[in-house]
Amino acid sequence: MGSGAVRTIALDAMGGDHAPQVEVDGAVAAARTGQVRVLLVGDQQVLERELASRGAAGLPIEVIHASQVITMHDAPSHAVRRKTDASMRRAAELVAKGEADAVVSAGNSGAMLACGLFVLKRQPGVDRPAILTTFPTRRGCAALLDMGANVDCRPLHLTQFAVMGATFARLMHGKARPRVGVLSNGSEEHKGTELTRETNRILRRGGSSFDYLGYVEGRDIFSGEVDVVVCDGFTGNLVLKVTEGAAETLVGFLKDAIGASLVSKVLALGLLPAFRRMKQRMDYAEYGGAPLLGVRGGAIICHGGSNTKAIKNALLGAGRYLDVDLAGAIGQALEAERALVEAARGHAGEGAREHEQVTGEGVCAPAAVSDGAVDELS
Repeated sequence: MGSGAVRTIALDAMGGDHAPQVEVDGAVAAARTGQVRVLLVGDQQVLERELASRGAAGLPIEVIHASQVITMHDAPSHAVRRKTDASMRRAAELVAKGEADAVVSAGNSGAMLACGLFVLKRQPGVDRPAILTTFPTRRGCAALLDMGANVDCRPLHLTQFAVMGATFARLMHGKARPRVGVLSNGSEEHKGTELTRETNRILRRGGSSFDYLGYVEGRDIFSGEVDVVVCDGFTGNLVLKVTEGAAETLVGFLKDAIGASLVSKVLALGLLPAFRRMKQRMDYAEYGGAPLLGVRGGAIICHGGSNTKAIKNALLGAGRYLDVDLAGAIGQALEAERALVEAARGHAGEGAREHEQVTGEGVCAPAAVSDGAVDELS
C-alpha cells in the first residue's frame, strides 16, 4: 500500500488497565478519522455492546472474538504460549497471517515482546528487537532505545539499536542525519561499563547515515543536542520511569505553588496557555505508544494506564509507521551499515556465536531474548 492508504490495525481490546472502555473509545476516535480500519480483538459480546452504546455503526471497526486475556500478573512468555486464544496473541496472529498490518496493545509489555518474538518473529538482520520511546527536548524530540526489552546486551545489540534508532529519527522526526549517542555516566571515554566502552569504540568507526557523538549523559537527553540515545533495556527502563516520576512531581510542585496564595492563583491565570502547551509536550498520550522495532509487521506497546487519546494516537501512529515502511527502512539501513554491524558481531565471542547457531531463529536465546528477560519486562 502506498502512503495515505487506509491501514488495518489489530487492537488488543482487553489488555489495558481500563479495558475495554478506553480501547473501544480510542478505536472509535481513530476510525472516525478515516485513516485506519480497526480489528477490535477480545470478548465479542462485551465489545459489541460497548460499540453499540457509542453509536459506532458504519465505522470501519470489526470485532474479532478472543476468549482469554493475558493479565499484568501473568508470566509473559508462558502466558503467550499457553493462552493461545488470548486477545493479545490473537491480535498479533492477525498481523502474522497478513490480515492486519500492525498490532497495538496496552497490556502486559513483556507479553507483547513475547508476541513479537514468538508470533511476529524478528525481521532479517535484527538480533534483538528494541522498544523505542520519544522524549520531548528543548529543540523538539529525541528517540531513546532500548526502553526495557533487553536487560542484558552486547555491543552488537547496541550497535543495531543505533542504526534502528537513527532510521526512526530520520523518518519520523525529520532528522536528515541523526546525531546518535551512547548513554553513560560521563562524557569521558574511560567512563561507563565494559558494554558502553566497547560499543563506543565500535560506533567511533562512523555510520554512513548518522553522526556518532560519543557518550551522552542523562541530562543531555532533554537538551536537544542529540537525536538518538542508545542504552541497554535495564538502563532505559530506569530512565523512563525516573522521568515519569520527575514529571509528575514537577507538576505537583507547580500546583502546590499556584495554590499557596490568592495572588499566585490570579497570576497563574495569565500563564494558562503556556501551562497547556507545556502539558501537551510532556503528555505521553500525544505519542500514543512505543514501537517495538525489529519485528515483522508493526507492533506498538502502550502504557497500561493509557487513555482514549493515547489509544487513538497509537492506532494512527501505527498507520504512519506503515506509510513510511519503517520496518523495511530498518532492514535497508542495517544492510547499508553491514560493515559496522559485522565489526560489532566480531566482539560477540565465539561461545555466544556458537550458541546462536545451535538455538536457531525461533528460539529466545542470545540471538533473541531469553524467557527470563521477557518475563522481567513490566
